[in-house]
Amino acid sequence: MSRLDDVDLSARLPKKEAKEQLAAAQQRLVHLRLLLGGQIGSGELGPPLCVLFEGWDASGKGGAIKRLVDELDPRHVRVAQFAAPSYDEKRHHFLWRFWPVLPGWGGMAVLDRTWYGRVLVERVEGFASEEAWQRAYGEIVDLETTLAAEGTVLVKFWMHVSPEEQLRRFESRRDDPYRAWKLTDEDWRNRDQRPAYEDAVEEMLARTDHPGGRWTVVPADDKRYARVAVVRTVCEAIEAALAARGIDPDALPA
Repeated sequence: MSRLDDVDLSARLPKKEAKEQLAAAQQRLVHLRLLLGGQIGSGELGPPLCVLFEGWDASGKGGAIKRLVDELDPRHVRVAQFAAPSYDEKRHHFLWRFWPVLPGWGGMAVLDRTWYGRVLVERVEGFASEEAWQRAYGEIVDLETTLAAEGTVLVKFWMHVSPEEQLRRFESRRDDPYRAWKLTDEDWRNRDQRPAYEDAVEEMLARTDHPGGRWTVVPADDKRYARVAVVRTVCEAIEAALAARGIDPDALPA
C-alpha cells in the first residue's frame, strides 16, 4: 500500500471534545513557544522552529495554520505564504526566495506552501523540466539537512483529504459568495489531474522523508481532528528538541 492509502481518513473528533483538546494543545504551545524564545525559563534561546504546510487544495491548511498561531503573540511567529514565483524570483535558484523567511534561534516561522512546489505543481504542470524536478529532491534534502544540523526543528505536514471530501468543500466554496474567491479554475484543473498529483506526492514523501525532516501526513477529512493533530504534533516536536538540548520543556516562568 502507498503512504496515502495508509491514512485513516475516517478519524473524527466530536465538537466538544475537539474544542477542549485544541484549547489544551494551544495553551501548551504558548508555553513551549515562550521557552523557545527565551521569554520564560532560563532565558536561553531555543532552536529555530520551521513548520511547513503542503496539502491538497481545500485540505484545511489555512484553518490549521490559524489554530496553530491563534494564541501566540504575533511578534513571536512569522507566517509566510508562497504562490507561483514571480518573474524576478524565477531568475534565481528555486530555493532562493525561501531563505529570507527562515527563522533564527529563538524564532518560529510557518510556511503556507513551500519549496516542495518544485516536485508537485511544477512537476505535474510542466513548469520545471524533468531534469530540474528530479534534481530537486536531493537539493531539498540537502537544504533541510543543513538547517537541521544548525539546530532548526522542521515539522512538515501533508494535509490529506479524500476526493469526495475535497469535492464537497469545492462546492461549498462555490456556493458561498464570501468564500467563492478561494476557488479558482486552476483548483478544478488540479482536481482533474489528481492521479498525477498523487504519484508526485507519493514520490515526494518517499524521497524527502529523512532524519532531519520527517513528514507527518494528517488525516484532514475532519477539520477538527486535523487541527488538533497539527498543534499537538508541533508541541511534541518542540518538546523533543528542547529535551535533546537539555532544556526542561516544563520549566515554569521565573
